[in-house]
Amino acid sequence: MKRRIHVSVVLVYSLVSCFCLCSAFYLPGLAPVSFCEDGKGGEDCQTVIQLFVNRLDSVESVLPYEYDVFDFCKDAQEKRPSENLGQVLFGERIESSPYKVNFNQEVKCQAVCSKTYKKDNKEDATKLEFLKMGMQLNYQHHWIIDNMPVTWCYDVEDGQKYCNPGFPIGCLVTLDGRAKDACVINSEFNKKNTFYVFNHVDIKISYHSGAKEGWRGARLVAATLEPKSIRQADAKNPNCEGGSPMEVPGAFDGDVSIVYTYSVTFEEKNNIKWASRWDYILVSMPHTNIQWFSIMNSLVIVLFLSGMVAMIMLRTLHKDIARYNQVDQADLIKLPTTKEKPSILYEDAQEESGWKQVHGDVFRPPRKGMLLSVFLGQGTQIFIMTFITLFLACLGFLSPANRGALMTCSVVLWVLLGTPAGYVSARLYKTFGGEKWKTNVLLTALLCPGIVFADFFLMNLILWVEGSSAAIPFGTLVAILALWFGISVPLTFIGAYFGFKKSAIEQPVRTNQIPRQIPEQSFFTKPIPGIVMGGILPFGCIFIQLFFILNSIWSHQMYYMFGFLFLVFIILLITCSEATILLCYFHLCAEDYHWWWRSFLTSGFTAVYLFVYAVHYFFSKLQIVGAASTILYFGYTMIMVLIFFLFTGTIGFFACFWFVNKIYSVVKVD
Repeated sequence: MKRRIHVSVVLVYSLVSCFCLCSAFYLPGLAPVSFCEDGKGGEDCQTVIQLFVNRLDSVESVLPYEYDVFDFCKDAQEKRPSENLGQVLFGERIESSPYKVNFNQEVKCQAVCSKTYKKDNKEDATKLEFLKMGMQLNYQHHWIIDNMPVTWCYDVEDGQKYCNPGFPIGCLVTLDGRAKDACVINSEFNKKNTFYVFNHVDIKISYHSGAKEGWRGARLVAATLEPKSIRQADAKNPNCEGGSPMEVPGAFDGDVSIVYTYSVTFEEKNNIKWASRWDYILVSMPHTNIQWFSIMNSLVIVLFLSGMVAMIMLRTLHKDIARYNQVDQADLIKLPTTKEKPSILYEDAQEESGWKQVHGDVFRPPRKGMLLSVFLGQGTQIFIMTFITLFLACLGFLSPANRGALMTCSVVLWVLLGTPAGYVSARLYKTFGGEKWKTNVLLTALLCPGIVFADFFLMNLILWVEGSSAAIPFGTLVAILALWFGISVPLTFIGAYFGFKKSAIEQPVRTNQIPRQIPEQSFFTKPIPGIVMGGILPFGCIFIQLFFILNSIWSHQMYYMFGFLFLVFIILLITCSEATILLCYFHLCAEDYHWWWRSFLTSGFTAVYLFVYAVHYFFSKLQIVGAASTILYFGYTMIMVLIFFLFTGTIGFFACFWFVNKIYSVVKVD
């Protein structure tokens, strides 16, 4: 036994190591860009380093805003790179910046622009108030150089260094003298009810030279900056060496002038390869320094428990089936000579385990079979989409370097997988004896996507009213509707056509005409307690990864552990299947044959625990303020819960469907 456990531990460690290595690959197909000094390059070697700015976001608000809204310096020749569907849906708004950088040309205290706010000008007052709101809610800049985030690295606890892919607009010292967020980095930020604007940045760009390796130019491997607050007396001749901080009083009782400046230095780092240039960002992400050993052990325990459950189920069922088959044989052989013993044995076997007694009712079509078939069709579509997306992400195709690729891949896959949804829904609906095939097809194509789109549209209206950059443009909404009705719906119809054309799934036993009466059930075999208990173990497998996923969505942290997530996905499949099968077996032994909906809801109830955890996360981990942000959080959470409900419910149903067909096909039923 010890040897088996040791082998399983080694196997799990090997799988996790493999998956973690997969997630370390750089994006395939993304070619590096070579940079050369001015006058030393050719057509394949660039001189100008483009610095792009992205939308600003905050951990205290769900509403992101475009760079221009805060009245920062603008580029005279503004250029917007093309954005994919995923970037638009995530609210990314990338545009060129006025910060000019040439390779290996250092810049010392260069002024970008000057912004003056007159106290008697209402427009200036509005702009300054919005800027102060951004500092109060800790809105963060997100700059990009050579497709890499420009990071702000600083020391944290235990001598470790954390590299934040964003840096704040500024900070606030409140009326009670408490320094908020970034104000703690400087002891000079101590005036009450005062905002400090970070109007200067020291940018340091690290590069890997190709001279020693036989290729031309250099490749950028890191870009960091340090934000500073410096008041400038003369915008034409700025001085960035010390000086008093740039203060904006809480009360707008005088003119305010802000001069934005920057400096650029270069550093050669040949010990960092271009393919691993994201490592310093991802390794230093908060909460990733968790104890991997404890997670591995928890995974081994989950796998071990799952194996034990499967072993118990197989051994118990094997004994039941063997006993029943022996009884049937004894009944056939001894019936002419002895009539009492076989009947007594048969009654004893039936009383000991009652799952065989309901063989004439176990495949009776469920109530609301139309709705169940629609849910299962949509759940199949989501399951295949999730599996392919995670597999591609594990291989590195959907890494953080390819912005918006994860969402784009998910949406495109969902659109193209309408055929399996229509086929599964139609085939099961026909098995249930349904005849309203038109209604089935329309509901499969429109019901669940319609609910998601309606929720998404309402959230988008709130974003549009608030002027957020996350508001989806009207043209993109039209494009999404075109993908839905132009591709997904026709594919669903095609799948449904083939599903209805196929014969109904043949059941191993016949169904009686008169339903059998279900005996009084104990508390644990009643529907609601069983459903509530069924979602606990699957949720226990995912809640650690759920924390990281929620952090990446709401705390704006990069998620990159797709290898580990794929392993958790496989464990979730196993756990949902075995928990549902186990509870289904107990209910059948209690002579309760209503397993269709219960199998779907047992594993689907994991989504309820997900919602409860999201509520806990909102109140315990987030600092979100404002009614709009709260509505947006729970609105988007409901979309996640619905998708997860369909996904897990479908897993449990098909596992139970296979199990019930299997056990009733191997016993001898007269």
